[in-house]
Amino acid sequence: MQINEEIRDKEVLLIDTDGTKIGIISVKEAQKMAYEKDLDLVKIAPTAKPPVCRILDYNKFKFEQAKKEKEARKNQKVVEIKEIRMFSAIDTHDFNTKVNQAQKFLKNGDKIKVSVRFRKRAIAHPQLGEELLEKFKEACSEFGAVEKPAKMEGRSIVMFMSPKTSNK
Repeated sequence: MQINEEIRDKEVLLIDTDGTKIGIISVKEAQKMAYEKDLDLVKIAPTAKPPVCRILDYNKFKFEQAKKEKEARKNQKVVEIKEIRMFSAIDTHDFNTKVNQAQKFLKNGDKIKVSVRFRKRAIAHPQLGEELLEKFKEACSEFGAVEKPAKMEGRSIVMFMSPKTSNK
């Protein structure tokens, strides 16, 4: 943002401290009015014709902007993608452990990427991996829904799940 002497335009639309439009006046006159009030002239909308300037305390304005940005960042939820990797020949207990881990991730609001990797000659039976993902999807259906269905990528099948939104 341009302030005070940095403003090089001939005329600007001036807005006073209380938000009232003063009108289109020269920059010199606007700067003079700002100095009389012991405040700064700040160019708010540089692309407008004529540019819009406002009389305000620039340091206070910057502080409030930073405060708003900090508040917006604080309220923002960063969604992480957690990965669950399995092999096509997985034991029941190992499968249940992976399901429990996935349910924990979904409860925390994270998305999960479930991949079934095929070793050696197991690639000849991709239906086993699809069945495993279907079983996994049913086990996690209480906490999450499929975002992207199972798809073959190289030597593995990948599926994405996102947490269900609770309507409370």
